[in-house]
Amino acid sequence: MKSTYTRRNFLKDTGALTVAFTMYSGCGLAAEQTESTMVDLPRSLTRHPNVNAWLEILEGGRVRIYTGKVELGQGIRTAVAQVAAEELSTHPSQIEVHLAETGVTPDEGYTAGSGSIINSAMSVRYAAAHARTLLLELAAKKLEVDTNELTLKDGTVTAPNIQPLTLKEILNGEQLTEKVSTSVKLKSKKNYKWVGTAVPRSDISSMVRGEAYYIQDLRFPGMVHGRVLRPSSYQARLLRYDEERLKQQVSGVIKVVRNGGFLGVLTEDEFQAERAQRFLRGNAQWSEERKLPAGQALPDYLKTLPENSQQVQQGDFTASENTIKAQYFKPYVMHASIGPSCAIAVYDEGQLDIWSNSQGIYPLRAALPEVVGLPIEKIHITSVPGSGCYGHNGADDAATDAALLALAYPGRHVRVQWSREDEHGWEPLGTAMVVELQANLDEQGKINEWYTEVWSDSHSTRPGGDPGNLMPTHYLKEPHLRTSYGYSGGGYRNADPYYTIPELKIDAHFFEGPLRVSSLRSLGAYANIFAIESFMDELAERARVEPLEFRLMHTKDSRAVATIEKLQEMVGNVKLGEQEGLGYGFSRYKNSASYCAVAAKVQVDVSTGEVKIQRMWGVVDAGEAINPDGLKNQTEGGMIQSASWTLREEVRFNDQHIISLNWDSYPIFRFQDVPEVEVSVINRPSEPALGGGEAAQAPTSAAIANAVYRASGQRVRHLPITADKLKG
Repeated sequence: MKSTYTRRNFLKDTGALTVAFTMYSGCGLAAEQTESTMVDLPRSLTRHPNVNAWLEILEGGRVRIYTGKVELGQGIRTAVAQVAAEELSTHPSQIEVHLAETGVTPDEGYTAGSGSIINSAMSVRYAAAHARTLLLELAAKKLEVDTNELTLKDGTVTAPNIQPLTLKEILNGEQLTEKVSTSVKLKSKKNYKWVGTAVPRSDISSMVRGEAYYIQDLRFPGMVHGRVLRPSSYQARLLRYDEERLKQQVSGVIKVVRNGGFLGVLTEDEFQAERAQRFLRGNAQWSEERKLPAGQALPDYLKTLPENSQQVQQGDFTASENTIKAQYFKPYVMHASIGPSCAIAVYDEGQLDIWSNSQGIYPLRAALPEVVGLPIEKIHITSVPGSGCYGHNGADDAATDAALLALAYPGRHVRVQWSREDEHGWEPLGTAMVVELQANLDEQGKINEWYTEVWSDSHSTRPGGDPGNLMPTHYLKEPHLRTSYGYSGGGYRNADPYYTIPELKIDAHFFEGPLRVSSLRSLGAYANIFAIESFMDELAERARVEPLEFRLMHTKDSRAVATIEKLQEMVGNVKLGEQEGLGYGFSRYKNSASYCAVAAKVQVDVSTGEVKIQRMWGVVDAGEAINPDGLKNQTEGGMIQSASWTLREEVRFNDQHIISLNWDSYPIFRFQDVPEVEVSVINRPSEPALGGGEAAQAPTSAAIANAVYRASGQRVRHLPITADKLKG
């Protein structure tokens, strides 16, 4: 069966009308002012500078917007529609947003680092604004009037006593292909109607109703089901399996696919695929090689590994008997996606089509040619939302599984669904980290010297065009191994406190640890800010200054001050009972993006060690808030996820492999654990829009730890904060 889909080639002039009118200051909307300024265009727009890379005019005044970012729950589809609707003076319901698809949307790399608004939405904003100017100029020429007499609204251009023109009529079947100018005219923000308002997300209804929405829901006629047998450990190699006995024991097996140590099975029915995988798991034999460091104190062990050290910031630091010191630790943490990884692929007539919830479909496609033996132009990937995606999880690996099985069984769609055991056991984890801090206080109780040392594994081993970063390729007859360490900068992300400190020294030490790791939400910022903000409370206590006042003593950034003071206002009337504590955390993500301050109120039963978060408050300043509700949702979700990491989550392993393979052995927050969360957004329309998806995790962890200390008198520096560390 030949799969069909529409591809656009927006990198070439396909003969469509190239509009090249001279822009002049008098053009614009009749009822709405525009602001002309020379701008530094977003990175994505400089890579794909043509208007038609980002939008297409449809029938009936509708506009299709193209974005290379994927939907991870952050509401990017709604936010992108809002900025496009604003610049085109069109109701958001008239805006259709097409998410990442190779050969159709711009290549925007990964959806990561809180960059969707900064890069993609802003690229759409400028492209739509440029399109508006060009459309009005074309309409003015057709109607033989001045552009100042024209009004654009909901896909129609009107002028007094003149028959209205639709956008399609203006273009006469062509599209706008001109490059977006750095002197693009944006709509005046005082005339905004949609940006800055809580436009509802249209996809929420499908989610709560359990309708087909996620990659796990996708079905095709005649689809077959695949499962892949994982080794008994990272280093194990397949010795033997009994295919004849498998087919005797499990009916409906269509094909067994073996390529070296990669072993997959195809069936007509999904239950048969599950049975086949279970049979193979119990009967295949594997070699055993390197052992994992089970039973060792992980912080100590990680510091013994061979390392590549880097001086991140040079400063003078002199230790003395009065120096305050502390060590903090974050264990390995899972993405723990609620929906285990899934992908679908079909190979037909030399073309490989894949449906995946990868965070980077273009980098995934770039990594596959060596694996599947096809030229890149013969590989097409469509993004489909996944249930729970907070970084580099198993999505790319599942897509590789599906591709390998589809190549072995052409003409039918092959669906690969990972099990919970597959997901927990084989996904790339957020790395364990050790952070050691030292500081000196002056006679006024202010920090005058600070020293950070951080030990970390890589924070990104994404495909990035490297097939060795796709886990299934490690076990092929001709295996692909990683060619680089990955992204070390994530290890010292936010390792430098966002405070005014005269002397600051930072050293980072990078190791290759025993478990598979990659990107997890906020990268190293979570561990570094947990350490820094816990230490700030410890220093404040030594200086005999209230925690928030101590932070204000050390910042000159007016936006940081406003964020902290807003949090003070929100918790000003909070009353504390016995064994209750109120703690705080603050950070500016990457020290260049969103500001976030968090307060947590907890109760600690010192006899059992049980910690109950009663309430949390958050303040976020992400510059211009495109959709305040979306920003609140991201912040609330980040705070709750961080609370789960801080109190519950830790990957455990024996000398062979990970043993946290289900929700009992890897507990996460349940509904009954979730406290009331209140978030306040400081909207700054005149400031650049910043991403908010990764701003809240780090300060939340410290707020909880600081609250636990105030409730119990016990300072927990090694996460998670479990009962055994607190009970009397």
